[in-house]
Amino acid sequence: MRRTFLATAEIGNEDVVNIDDVLDGRVEPARRTRRKEQAISPQTATRPPSPALRPAADDVDTSTRERVLTHVVADGPVSAAALARTLGLTPAGVRRHLAGLETDGLIAPHVAPAPTGSRGRPARRFVATSTGQAELAGAYPDLAAQALRFLRDSAGEAAVEAFAHARLDEFARRHAHAITAPDVEGRAAQLAAVLVAEGYAASVRPVGGTHTVQLCQGHCPVQHVAQEFPQLCEAEAQVFSRLLGTHVQRLATLAGGGHACTTSVPIHDPPSTTAPPAGPTHETTPPARPRNAEGLT
Repeated sequence: MRRTFLATAEIGNEDVVNIDDVLDGRVEPARRTRRKEQAISPQTATRPPSPALRPAADDVDTSTRERVLTHVVADGPVSAAALARTLGLTPAGVRRHLAGLETDGLIAPHVAPAPTGSRGRPARRFVATSTGQAELAGAYPDLAAQALRFLRDSAGEAAVEAFAHARLDEFARRHAHAITAPDVEGRAAQLAAVLVAEGYAASVRPVGGTHTVQLCQGHCPVQHVAQEFPQLCEAEAQVFSRLLGTHVQRLATLAGGGHACTTSVPIHDPPSTTAPPAGPTHETTPPARPRNAEGLT
């Protein structure tokens, strides 16, 4: 019985083995024991996973990094806490990605004066740099810039301007049916939704104490082309004005170095500050002075 117990212990209970095979030498307990020891050795237990398994984790990390960058582009200036709420991540995890993006020059802290009356140090807020914008744009801008240079060199600046207007006119024709709200603010929101679908990361933000909203584009697929060809930005502003049915004013552009393309949109006329007259007004003439016999007054 003792020999049977020892043999079973050596085998390690890995298989159903006839004890007679062990005693006859047809199974090598020592070799099987070494295999078992290797399977549970501390070196094996602490060994890092195979490199073939690592890309999955790296892919997840890269995907999260891209999501963080995308939201900084769209929502910036934005804080780590706000990003964490939007993305469903921990603030610590978001700060780790923000630190990496800042180190790589894709985002930068947004410097703004602290609100009046606020206490303590304001939270750091981030915007995308031009390099970060290019990270999302891909190789398209290079090809587009080459084509526009060829057009300019072949047909002149007027041809570039005509192309810019034709491009935005086509945009207006495609999307006019989706921008039909009865008020300017509603149309601005609809235009922002259209721009998001076109890859512009747009949003509408109210401006406190004013009768305007700001249409903000945190990302522009043609930003780097527009740096060389501002006609694209000028034509876009004109089409925005046409679609919204009101005059708009460009405050900043990504191509001009801003952290977003910002367009001021008046949503309605401010109320008059001067009270109207109580009743109708009539022109009056002074009474005629009496004349003497010589007709002198």
